[in-house]
Amino acid sequence: MKFKDQLRFVRQNMKKNKMRLFMTVLATAMGCSFLIVLASVGFGLQQSIVDNIVGDRLVTAIDINSKNPNEYKTPELNDTDIAFFREIPHVKAVTYRNYIGQPLLPRVGETKVNYGGALQVDFEAEMAAGFKLSAGRLPQNSDEVVIGYHIRKPLETSEGKVVQEIPDAAEWINQKMLLDVTYYVNGKKLIETIELTIVGITEKPTKEWIQDTTIYTGRGTLEKIESITGTLNGEIPYFEKEPTPEEVDKRLQEIAKPTAARSYHKVEVIADSAAHVNEISDVIREKHYFNYSIADELKQVNVMFLIMKIGLVFVGTIAVLIASIGIFNTMTMAVTERAQDIGIMKAIGAHPTVIQKIFLLESAIIGVLGAVIGTVVSYIISFAVNAGLPLLIKSFMEEDVPQGFVFSLIPPYLAILACLISLGVAMLSGYRPAKRATRIDVLRALRRDM
Repeated sequence: MKFKDQLRFVRQNMKKNKMRLFMTVLATAMGCSFLIVLASVGFGLQQSIVDNIVGDRLVTAIDINSKNPNEYKTPELNDTDIAFFREIPHVKAVTYRNYIGQPLLPRVGETKVNYGGALQVDFEAEMAAGFKLSAGRLPQNSDEVVIGYHIRKPLETSEGKVVQEIPDAAEWINQKMLLDVTYYVNGKKLIETIELTIVGITEKPTKEWIQDTTIYTGRGTLEKIESITGTLNGEIPYFEKEPTPEEVDKRLQEIAKPTAARSYHKVEVIADSAAHVNEISDVIREKHYFNYSIADELKQVNVMFLIMKIGLVFVGTIAVLIASIGIFNTMTMAVTERAQDIGIMKAIGAHPTVIQKIFLLESAIIGVLGAVIGTVVSYIISFAVNAGLPLLIKSFMEEDVPQGFVFSLIPPYLAILACLISLGVAMLSGYRPAKRATRIDVLRALRRDM
């Protein structure tokens, strides 16, 4: 008996009792849906808590300090190292920050700023890593900069008392910022003023006690400063007392800008998710780079969520097992009702294995139909929960759910796992009735006597 004929026979028999079939498929779909939705809570919480809350740059960032001097000629990080980090799988971005080595004394017009230092950054990499602006845009030219959210000084009253409110830095967008670049010529200190345009304001730090008073420049600005000073990162020598020209020249030679590849002060490798931080760290460590990430101290977090997800899948499987009782009952009734058909098939020479396959095929179809329907329903429920629950929490509890928080997440492999569990349970439920069908006596079956 060909498989096509077996399938036709099963389809014809299933049509004879549509209501019972519908209820059995419904029970299987409910069990599968319960399994997926229950487990999806664990996946949703893991993504929200690990990847969105503790999985921000604080955790996904891997700090690269230097290379192991026992393995490399120089420990400094350069462009070759940056290129290697960017080729590692699951790396979202590689950022670096170079500190400009002099005060610069920035001001906007005649107003001095609340200055906390200047950094040269790669803006494109920073944005990929999560660098956000509260106003404005990123620099597009070498004479444009981004300033920190708190860079403006608090206002003062006519009596000299400080007003706590800090003026909005966004008011300075498109205004000119002047920087005094100090340099030496023949032992004499000179100052050259450069003009930059403010085009963006950084996002307000989430920690209230942190104030961002940094000036963020691109490589073009740094190279301009270096061309004036002739030193790496615009550094100028510090002297406790007035130096002689010879002392200045000697110190300048020590900090002169090298002709070799540029080195970087602070390099961060940003993973695309918290789950890949340890994997990336191991690759970097194998290449003898000194690195550190907070994720090294949070390894138990993912283990905890893994245990929770396994537990939820186990509880959900119980619902599928309960639904299997309906499948067992349906298949048992099917064997009883089709005793005469079974007897006829045996009489014309059908092998018992073929008869068993027919009833197992019917069980499998019930399991597949229930799994498919249950999966579709699960995605609908998951979407409704993620869309509606934040509104309910805000309405009844007057609390705002964190942006991007996911209550239910159904990854494809969870849906596949649930379908396989439903199919397996359906096959097991139909095995005994199918086995019973092969033992039916031909003569008694033809007399419709069980």
